[in-house]
Amino acid sequence: MAITMTRMILTPLNPEPSPSLEALLPAINLSAFKLLFWDFDGVIKDSVEVKTRAFVQLFEPFGSKIAERVRDHHEANGGMSRLNKIPLYLEWAGEQVSQKLVDEYCQRFSQLSLQGVIDSPWVGGAEALLRGNPYRQSFVLVTATPHGEIEEILAALNLRSCFMDVFGAPTSKKEAIRTTLEARQIEPKLCLMIGDAKADFEAAQANNVPFLLRRHSSNGRVFESYTGDSVEDFAGL
Repeated sequence: MAITMTRMILTPLNPEPSPSLEALLPAINLSAFKLLFWDFDGVIKDSVEVKTRAFVQLFEPFGSKIAERVRDHHEANGGMSRLNKIPLYLEWAGEQVSQKLVDEYCQRFSQLSLQGVIDSPWVGGAEALLRGNPYRQSFVLVTATPHGEIEEILAALNLRSCFMDVFGAPTSKKEAIRTTLEARQIEPKLCLMIGDAKADFEAAQANNVPFLLRRHSSNGRVFESYTGDSVEDFAGL
């Protein structure tokens, strides 16, 4: 089955301009990589909108302008942890930020979003690729979701065994990739980061790891000028 792609061959993070037509023809070759780093929301599960609605609902009591500002920031910074977003949004709302208040809002956010993430649809082909692992690769999950919560989500989906390691907040994606490369003694060029957010791309760049963008309706503006490799789903990959 064919996949929808913006470009059809993996290129360096700073690709050369004006590639030839021949260079665009071959299908992406996932089997060339020994280790895949996966983001979760928007890459494995189509759950980005679940998180967006939760943030908006959480801050709607402070007025529509604050709620819209929260929405815009969240969508532009999809890979940023709620542990960093919520203190900022509380500040915008005029609240006196304390750790107790941040913890309360993080808990409320989890209550609003957890089951919705679990129940959200799979990104096309992602489940089959993860469970089937046709190229016998190592999979590592790197997400901005708090570590305890992502472990709960993976358990509910019976997906934990697919991953060699799982990293969640407060560990940054950049640090998670660096730690894995060092611990596994693997060359960055033999790895691939699959993500949908600016933080995913920047974490890959910081570690010289090739990047594959999963495009969807919520990240079009953020990646408007992006010319690297991308897919809309993983069906047939």
